[in-house]
Amino acid sequence: MNMKNYIKICLVLMIMVTVTGCQGFLDEDLKSELSPTNTFTSTYGFEVGSAGLYALARAEYNTWGEEDAYMHGNACPYEALHVATDIVEAINSDGSLTAFANLTLTPEERFVGSYWNWAYSLISSANEILIFSEENTNWDHPTDKEYFQAEARFFRAYAYRTLVYLYGDVPYVETILYDFQLNFTRTPKAEVLEHIIDDLKFAAEHLPENPDDVKDGKLTTWAAYHLLSEMYLFQEEYELAEKAALEVIDSNYFELMETRFGVNKDKPGDVFSDLFTENNQNRKSGNKESIWVLQLEFNTIGGGTNSTDWTRRAWSPNYSTITGFVLADSLGGRGLGQIIPMKWWIGTGGTNADGNVPGIFDAGDIRNSDYNIKRNWYYNNPNETSLYGRKCNITEQTWFTNKSLFPALTKFFYGREENLSLTGSYKDRMKFRLSETYLLLAEAYLGMGDTERAADAVNEVRRRAGATMVDVSDMTMDFLLDERIRELVGEESRRFTLVRTNKLIDRVKAHNTTIKDKITQRDLLWPIPQAIIDSNRDVEFPQNPGYN
Repeated sequence: MNMKNYIKICLVLMIMVTVTGCQGFLDEDLKSELSPTNTFTSTYGFEVGSAGLYALARAEYNTWGEEDAYMHGNACPYEALHVATDIVEAINSDGSLTAFANLTLTPEERFVGSYWNWAYSLISSANEILIFSEENTNWDHPTDKEYFQAEARFFRAYAYRTLVYLYGDVPYVETILYDFQLNFTRTPKAEVLEHIIDDLKFAAEHLPENPDDVKDGKLTTWAAYHLLSEMYLFQEEYELAEKAALEVIDSNYFELMETRFGVNKDKPGDVFSDLFTENNQNRKSGNKESIWVLQLEFNTIGGGTNSTDWTRRAWSPNYSTITGFVLADSLGGRGLGQIIPMKWWIGTGGTNADGNVPGIFDAGDIRNSDYNIKRNWYYNNPNETSLYGRKCNITEQTWFTNKSLFPALTKFFYGREENLSLTGSYKDRMKFRLSETYLLLAEAYLGMGDTERAADAVNEVRRRAGATMVDVSDMTMDFLLDERIRELVGEESRRFTLVRTNKLIDRVKAHNTTIKDKITQRDLLWPIPQAIIDSNRDVEFPQNPGYN
């Protein structure tokens, strides 16, 4: 039994056990050669446990029960962190995003429980490594103990980050409980954030420094500092957020890519599109912008499966339903069209949709180039001779009614020429990259009231994009949030950003016509999963306000 299956069995036994660890249930009968007690006895054993943490982190993007997708069993939960914000509308064929998009969430909603289970599974596994590492004395190198503890503490912080963004006050657990516990209490968010900060500071001190000395996808000091900056912003500790962001920027290990690189550097494109070309995410491709990359590459150990990162499908039009089209890797593969970009930011230029909406990009901004936002679609089915090669217009109906064709972000194209029936994506995902670090730095300066330095930080990103430099007088939080769309749309968890900046309600009211009159303070948090409340029989476990 491997560690992934061990975790799954625990979840089956009792959902609440994901909060605490679940070794006690298996003590008597467990025969596995990879049980914690006989695995965590050497450096190699902790390497096995570490691989499990990375697999669980990747599992956030998996679907349909394959590999580590046990937590989902349905399509595209990551997109629940984008709907009901200011960037996309949800038109979901299976309805899994509808309640999130329409603000009709209940404690029984599938993905509400999925994210809780995923986060506490990651926490449980991290706690196991931390506790057994204190007992182990058989290390290959003197620094091994601190290294594996640093990885575990990073992932524990990463999981609690998700929990406090989504649910607010949540149980903080840093032990393995070998018996059922039915009296959990909710730890105040502020206290959980302090624990997150402590974990990330430890990780920053003990993770490797040189990204060229670690395997692709492995954490470094700089991933910890990047996340530390974000968490300090959540605490409104702006000076500390500035310091953490500058640690990354001033390390000299990373740079914004400004010249063509990688596998397609001699083909049509630009440097921004190069960032998202398959096989261009890691440093070996020449990419010095990536800070932490989730490894999803096809046919690699720990890489992708047929269900890997299906979330990309949600962003791509379902163009193959239109007569005259056939599936093509150059058109993004088998798109689902589950979420669609709003007109206000992407604009209607190059389409036949209603209105003359300019969008939020400057004319010279490469992030709005044809290589990065596809607005020109040509019929590609040679059997439809009357249509082949002609342009198919994006209309109000194809965009919002049929979700079959709309301006599409090419960063999420995922098709593979050798097998166009694939539903997953094997493109590594840049989780943290330097451009976001600059934008976190700008957020810190805005928090300090220093619009000049905020503008300087944003302009580093805009300079690479070929956009007009922002003037100090125009440097506001709304401008920064727009810039995060231009640079990071679909990469960042938009809900997290808007919650952290206290702008979720304002931005929804300004840009989301579907729910602008429905959103309230209640919607700043998701409900606590009902299964968790029902399991906690010995002590009242209060629901978030408005969900009772």
